[in-house]
This record gives sequence, structure tokens and C-alpha cells, in this order.
Amino acid sequence: MLVRFWGTRGSIAKPGPDTFRFGGNTSCVEVRSDAGTLLVIDCGTGAHGLGQALMQERPDGMEGSLLISHTHWDHIQGFPFFAPFFAPGHTWDVFGPSGLSGSLRSVLSGQMQHAYFPVTLEQFAATIRYHDLHEGTFRIGDVTITTHLLNHPALTLAYRLQADGATVIYCCDHEPHDPALASGVGPLSGQDLHYAAFIEGADLVIHDAQYTALEFPAKLGWGHSSVEYAVRLCEEAGVARLALTHHDPLRNDATIDLILAGVRADLAERGTPLEVLAAAEGLVLRTSARTPDAANGAPPAEAESEPGSEPDPGALNGDAGGPPALVWVTDRDLEAALTTALRLEGLPFHVASGEADLTRRLERDGASLLLLEQAPPVRDGPELVRRLRESPATAMAEIPVVMLAATEEQARYDDPLVSEWLVLPVSESFLRARLRAWSLRTPCRWERARPPQDEERRLRRLAELGLLDTEREERFDRLTRIAAAAFDVPIALISLIDAERQWFKSCHGLATGQTSRDLAFCAHAILQRSDLLVADTWLDERFAENPLVLGEPRIRFYAGAPLILDDGTCLGTLCLIDTRPRQLSGAELSLLHDLRDLVLLELSPQPWPFAVHHS
Repeated sequence: MLVRFWGTRGSIAKPGPDTFRFGGNTSCVEVRSDAGTLLVIDCGTGAHGLGQALMQERPDGMEGSLLISHTHWDHIQGFPFFAPFFAPGHTWDVFGPSGLSGSLRSVLSGQMQHAYFPVTLEQFAATIRYHDLHEGTFRIGDVTITTHLLNHPALTLAYRLQADGATVIYCCDHEPHDPALASGVGPLSGQDLHYAAFIEGADLVIHDAQYTALEFPAKLGWGHSSVEYAVRLCEEAGVARLALTHHDPLRNDATIDLILAGVRADLAERGTPLEVLAAAEGLVLRTSARTPDAANGAPPAEAESEPGSEPDPGALNGDAGGPPALVWVTDRDLEAALTTALRLEGLPFHVASGEADLTRRLERDGASLLLLEQAPPVRDGPELVRRLRESPATAMAEIPVVMLAATEEQARYDDPLVSEWLVLPVSESFLRARLRAWSLRTPCRWERARPPQDEERRLRRLAELGLLDTEREERFDRLTRIAAAAFDVPIALISLIDAERQWFKSCHGLATGQTSRDLAFCAHAILQRSDLLVADTWLDERFAENPLVLGEPRIRFYAGAPLILDDGTCLGTLCLIDTRPRQLSGAELSLLHDLRDLVLLELSPQPWPFAVHHS
């Protein structure tokens, strides 16, 4: 079956430059079987473009069927603008649920009353037949269709389409029967388990994913799924491919990219074969029956874009048939770390045995990426790259080079022949993110801060204070509790930046006591030695793809005031974290500084000039 998306937005149409790639029109999907049976699912504003295309294809007349999931406006507003309805010689069957307000026909005619619209339903020139549906199974041409009631304020049906040996399922709009499942964790039971059985084994599921798990509690009862629930459901049901749709009108393209990246990272970590993409206007999917290999994780469908449209973000992946990454390093532990990261990302690679082998492989196969080591005096990495680039046989001009160095002093950041320097040690998650970005030629919106120039003195001073890995103390915990309450944020931390980690002397609202330094927002604050304010992490190139943003604790706002001692040493920060974007006013920033100064008093090795009385 061929599936083409004409509208992917939920609630209200939202066209504009920020929704260009994934689309601003409300729900409308075209499906065609190999035998030519034409089905349209839902008739939101995307139906206008589809109707125009169908009229160009068959102006003299055609037969088609419209399946309406429910009669909320964002799913029927394109109905009066669907051009084939106004053309003689066209025949359409319209199917949908009927509710307490009357038949499907009467509900559709309601939005075309003179108070709302200048043309009535009776003025359609095409032959149109209306069919009220409930749960059951019926056929249209060579397509078998099964319906299933969804959990939505209006009577709503999901459609299971089976033809050509393949199964496509459309589910909009639906709320988890058990609200706890919006988080994407926990066992399915009751009606949710019954629902999973309805979509079991599908080749493609097109599913409502208007909210995230964090947004869901405030929208309880509105009748929509979280992204996490849709993914959890399809994993449980053994679905091959999931297309997230019904994008929230407040969700721009960049945000959808980040949500999708987070989903894919979680699936890769769990080793789940489910393939997830975000529905985009103009995206075409050709879905066929899964072979035994496909049932074990091989892609069941091919994705393509309409001519002249933007590439589908969901189609980006590590193509195992492309040129491999080439690795040549002397350190065996480093080699193991690199090859493990490449394997986890599904990227093909070869480990070269020497410079001659490296050159031979470049000449024969090319490379998607070069991973080399700066290890003076044994190896001068940039000089090696220079020799490779000067060789006409290696075609090095377009191959990115990532150079690994043991120290900051070895890194020559201004060398134009090296695409990126990674100074060791580096966390696996950061390494995987950088390798994925270079292999796919996509930007990586996650940066780790370089160490400040006084790093050795700073670490020495931090060790002298003897604070690292000490027990929790009320004098510090009291300050983070006050900070969290004063700013109405779920998380407040006193973070100390060690050589390879950030360690929390006090952490209010966070279960972990430390993270990798690669993940640390606070590492950026100590580098710039001034307040670090990030109003919305999803819009910041340094943090948008940080795992602490894409995953728990889902950081959207960060404010860090650096902890700088009298001798100029910057140890870390007092920081605030929120799961929603926000700003700090001038008065709030002053209050943060006051609390930061109280933390510094506690950090100072000198005794306080006054006694603290406890009541």
C-alpha cells in the first residue's frame, strides 16, 4: 500500500516557517492499494491540497472512499473544501462514527450551515453516499477494514487496513485508558492491552502523539496520547514502523526533531527494532508485507518525499551499505571505545592496521568518517591527514576527520584539516552523538565545555577543600530547598565540577548524585565564569540534544550562578533547573546571587564571624 500524508497537525492548522518541514495542515492521509483502491482517512485542512491533486489526476471523475475518525473540527474542516465533491462524475463513499448528535451526514452538514459557511452540503455535484460505522469489519475494494473504538471525548474510531499482504493502522485521537501509561513505562492491562491487540503485528501504525509525558498531566481528559505511550504501545504490539502524527500546534519543526531524536536514542539503548518517524506533509511511505527477516527488525517500508519537498527527518539513518568509518589509533582501550560506539550506532566501520592499510582502504572504498589519534611523538595526526589529503587517490576532500587527543595541549583547534578535536576522556553518550552527527552529516546540537585555562589550579583547590564525595549536610541542603521554593523549580543543585564529572554537594529534586562532565551545563558556567541562563534548552545549540534534555530529568530551563572563591577559583555553581521554558527577572537574578553568596560562605574554609542558632 502507498501512504501519503497531506495533513499532520492537531487541534488547529498552524502553517508557517517554523512548521514547514512537518506541516501545518490538520489531519489527512491518502492510502492506495496496488489494485488502485483509493482511501482518504480524515478530512482536516490537508484535504484541500489532496482534493486539488485528485482533480488534476482525474478531472472527469473517480471513485474513492473517505474514512472519518471522528467529527471534531480539526478532522473535518477540509470537508467543504474537498474539490472532488463539487465535480460531476465523481463518486465518494463517506464512512464515520455516528454519535448522540445524529447521523454522520447530519453532523457534517452542521458545519456547512449558512451561519458558518456559504455553501450547503446539498450543493455538492458529486455522488456521495454516507455510512454510519461502529466497531466491526467491512471491505472496500480489495482492502479489508476493521474499526476499533478509541478513548476520546467524541465517538472516535481507529482503522486497521489490510491489503496486498500488509497492514496499516490509523489511530487519531486516543488517550491512554490508564493515565499512568502516558510515561511510557509499566505493564499494559485492561483496555490498553485490548487496544495493543488491535494494532498487533502491523507494518505501519500512524498514531496520535500530540503531547509528551511531561505535558500529559495538564491535558488529562483532552483525549490525546503522549509520544511515550505511542512508542510503548507499538513496542508491546510488535509493530514494525510507527509514524507519530497530530503534532501539537505549539510544536515547531526543531522541537519535533528533538522529540524524535530522544525517542530513537531510547529505542537504540533498549535494542528495540521498532522504527519511529514523525509524519510530515508530502511524506510518502510504501508499505509491503514483512518478510521473516523484516519481522525481526528489517525496515518493512520505503520512505520517499514528493519532488521538491524537504527530506523526511525520519528517513535519516546509518546506511550499512554506504562507505564505512575508518579507525586507526594506537591505544587499544580507545580503539575498543570507538568501535563499541560505532557498533551501537549501527555504523559500518573498519579498523586499519597501519598507514598503508588506511590508505589502501581509502583508495578502494572511501570512508564516511576518519577517526584518528594525535599521539606525539609517535604520531602527528594532522600531518597524517595532510599526507592523505595530498594523495589524489584517496579523495579525502569531503571526508570528515575526528581527531582524538589525550590532553588539551595536544589539540590544535585551529588546524583546518581536522573537522573536530575530541579531548579524552569522553563519555560514551557524547562520543556516540558526535559520531552519529558526522556520519549522517547532520549538526550535533550538544556541546561539551572545554576546561578553563586554570583547570589544574582549580582542581587542586577543589581537592584541598575536601568536599568531594562527602556526606550530605543540612547546611547545604537547606539552601537548595530554599532556592527550589523561592523560584518554584523542581530541581536546585550545588554542583562541583571535578575532572571528569559534576558532583552534587546538595541536590534537591534529583535522585542521582553526579553525572558525566560531558553532560554538565555547569561546566559551561565555570568556563565563562558568569551567570549561565538558558531560557529554553530546545532552542540552544549547545544543549538541545544533551541526554539530560532528551531524557530524564527533561531539562528545559537552566540558570547557574558560578561559585567563585576570593582567590578567583571557580568550583561549580548554584543552579536552578525546570522542566518548562522560562526567564528570570532582574529581581530574581539578584535573589539567585544572594543565595549563591550564602553557598560561598558555607564553602569557605574560614569560620563564620557569628554563631548560627538552631531553634
